[in-house]
Amino acid sequence: MSDDTGLSLDELREYLEKEGIQPSYQRLKILEYIMNHRTHPTVDTIYKNLSKEIPTLSKTTVYNTLKLFVSKGIVQELTIEEKEVRYDADTTQHAHFKCIECGGVYDVALEYTIVELGTVTEEGHKVIDCQVYLKGICKDCLRKHKIQLKTIVGAD
Repeated sequence: MSDDTGLSLDELREYLEKEGIQPSYQRLKILEYIMNHRTHPTVDTIYKNLSKEIPTLSKTTVYNTLKLFVSKGIVQELTIEEKEVRYDADTTQHAHFKCIECGGVYDVALEYTIVELGTVTEEGHKVIDCQVYLKGICKDCLRKHKIQLKTIVGAD
């Protein structure tokens, strides 16, 4: 997935209006940030990065804006760790992988649909959301470990 959607603020404004959301400058910048940074940022990450550009921005505004975006289906909320909520602009069904070494969260494509939303389970439960979270060591951290192992082994 690209780190830059290439959408202008005018295009983002039209998108929010189409979704029935008043497109304030702060909302536009928050949406732009999430769409351009596919790192699954937290409220704190978004706030820290945007407050440099928008000194009047508050964490509460970021939180409330994200809550609104989630309610409208514009972004999805990820709770991979109990005390860490992240946000993803990709609302299609896909899995997420969290590296236990560096903490990075990555999209993982699935070759099949996990479960169709709206499906009723054998027990009679209706599925309205489906999240798959995987944890392990990302390819970058694995690469670092291999280099360290070679260095240690090569020292003999």
